[in-house]
Amino acid sequence: MAEPGKGVTAGKLAINVQKRLTRAQEKVLQKLGKADETRDTVFEEMVANFNKQMTEGTKLQKDLKSYLVAVKTMHEASRRLQDCLADMYEPEWFGKEEMDAMAEDSDTLWLDYHQSLADKSVACMDTYLTQFPDIKARIAKRDRKMVDFDSARHHFSSLQKGKKKDEAKIAKAEEELGRAQRIFEELNVELQDELPSLWDNRVGVYVNTFQSLAGNQEKFHREMGKLSQNLNDIMTKLEEQRQFKKDGTAAEKTGDDAKSEEANHSESASSAPKRPGPPPRRPPPRLTPSPDQRQRHAEQFEDEDEAVAEAEAEPTVPDANTDCTSTTTQQSAVTNGSEGDLPPGFVCKVKAIHDYAATDGDELELKMGDAVLVLAFDNPDEQDDGWLLGVKESHWVQSKDISAKGVFPENFTQKV
Repeated sequence: MAEPGKGVTAGKLAINVQKRLTRAQEKVLQKLGKADETRDTVFEEMVANFNKQMTEGTKLQKDLKSYLVAVKTMHEASRRLQDCLADMYEPEWFGKEEMDAMAEDSDTLWLDYHQSLADKSVACMDTYLTQFPDIKARIAKRDRKMVDFDSARHHFSSLQKGKKKDEAKIAKAEEELGRAQRIFEELNVELQDELPSLWDNRVGVYVNTFQSLAGNQEKFHREMGKLSQNLNDIMTKLEEQRQFKKDGTAAEKTGDDAKSEEANHSESASSAPKRPGPPPRRPPPRLTPSPDQRQRHAEQFEDEDEAVAEAEAEPTVPDANTDCTSTTTQQSAVTNGSEGDLPPGFVCKVKAIHDYAATDGDELELKMGDAVLVLAFDNPDEQDDGWLLGVKESHWVQSKDISAKGVFPENFTQKV
């Protein structure tokens, strides 16, 4: 039983070897131009489209599977993140039960999303690509049978053109030619019908694949967006709860802070002065009066000028307890050196106890410790509440002029 089996196998092997040899010889003759070749330009274009279609489909399938792996990885990362949040979320915090339920819902969404992509988009591409290997094998078989047909055709033609015609060989060659032609044409006709249809079907496959992908993505992100909003609301409420407790604790300390403030006010005068508040706001500049108005003011202050003359005849020493503001608001308060070592023409001297950065061109820049000689305003109406006019003592000592005078906030200084 075994011997006949081996003989059959050996016989088939011999036939296959002979076919391959004949095809190889035929291909060589065709390449050398010694034998014509059956060509079908339309079919070759179909085969080119088939190869392109198979390459693109294979790449799309590969990328979809990579996307599916990425979704799975994101699912695992999301689960770990939710587990971490659940572990650190203390029981007494707001929304503990909601947080646990949200973690379960998130895990379910990821699982459904992954499964939907695998069942629809990826499975669709897998089914689409299963037909390509069979068609590719039939195209290759069709090419081989075309070579067999060409070889049989050339063999039959050579026998017919021979000087010594062997009718038996010619009949056998004709029979082989007919069989080779029939096999080739059957394969060729089938592929001529299938390849264009397959090429057109790619559009529908791509549409279904990406519509399914987009639909699953839209549903997943919509539901996940709701969970994200809920998470944000819980976090907001938790922060409000924490802030409420913090404010309550701060309110309890208010009484202690008030007592501490009273203790600060009882400190001795020798302690370092505290930082003053912001300087008083300066009102907008007054409009320059008209000549008629100036005339009326001149008449109004005529009697006051007489009082000033009397005051200059008998200089008055300002009271040491009088502040510079009340002094500079009187035109008669400008002294002629009657107050200690104060240079003539100045009202008093103050010392800066805090730095002051000038914010306008007519203001005086101060550094803590600067000594300032205070001047009276030429027109008392020009003086703003809480502001003094003066020149730094260092400048006066060097230049003996008041060109660098400027206004400054009184609460940034103390009288010397």
